[in-house]
Amino acid sequence: MAELQRSDAWHFTPNGDPRGYIRAHALKELWFHTGTRCNLSCDFCLEGSSPSDKRLQSPKFGEVKPYLDEALTLGVEQFSFTGGEPMLVKDIVDILAYASQYKPCLVLTNGTEPLLKRFEALKEIQSKHPISFRISLDSPNPQLHNQGRGAGQFEQALIGLRKLHQAGFPVSIARHMKTDEDSDEVTQQFHQVFSLNGLPEDTNIVAFPDFLPPGSLPDVPHISEHCMTHYQTEEQRRSFMCASSRMIIKKEGQMRVYACTLVDDDEEYDLGNQLNESLEASISMKHHRCYSCFALGASCSER
Repeated sequence: MAELQRSDAWHFTPNGDPRGYIRAHALKELWFHTGTRCNLSCDFCLEGSSPSDKRLQSPKFGEVKPYLDEALTLGVEQFSFTGGEPMLVKDIVDILAYASQYKPCLVLTNGTEPLLKRFEALKEIQSKHPISFRISLDSPNPQLHNQGRGAGQFEQALIGLRKLHQAGFPVSIARHMKTDEDSDEVTQQFHQVFSLNGLPEDTNIVAFPDFLPPGSLPDVPHISEHCMTHYQTEEQRRSFMCASSRMIIKKEGQMRVYACTLVDDDEEYDLGNQLNESLEASISMKHHRCYSCFALGASCSER
């Protein structure tokens, strides 16, 4: 793969130290961004999604299928879908029906009206592999969740969770992580919510720090090559998302390959339109969200 022209910041920290980087060792998970359109307008959304947002567009089945097929030849183990709100995508049921014939699928959703409208169609999918759903529940406290997402959204998300679980779909939740929280206490509170709503108490909980809206430039420590080799083992480096996954987006009418799910607001992470060639690229740790992966082990994956 020809090296794309990138800024000095891609290669060096502000101190002039070689920037930390990750090289892919496999393609285990292929993500698809279904566009930044969403039925909600959360001010904390890392994608800046809203009902009218068009920063990233929704792909059609015919645009997704070639990447699904190529990923299968590269040994992919799972297909995952994020947004925006995937359930707003016209072709999402067809996409999931096709992808799940070959590998397990994971869908990130807010679990509200768009999911409920597609629920019967989702139940009709005859797949060889499970389709799992991760629903956003920012807090076990309904008031705190609704404060960020709108009145009644906590209750709707729980309806979505219950319906999916009762229909046999594997479910998990994504929540917000606060810097001063008692994580064990928060987990226990979620277990109580699960129990009250007929969900398994051991439902998987994926906790995320505040990733901030697109284009944010917070002051976080820069990750040098020394940091990556001194504070991370080879095994830890292999666990970074960009070491075993890629994400497909549609931007300005073109399908593009990006390094991971967290960096689509930075064009330097655009790896071209060829999936196999993208795996040859070294991925710089220059994005501020890379620090969450480095320091907290943050990952969108459930693999």
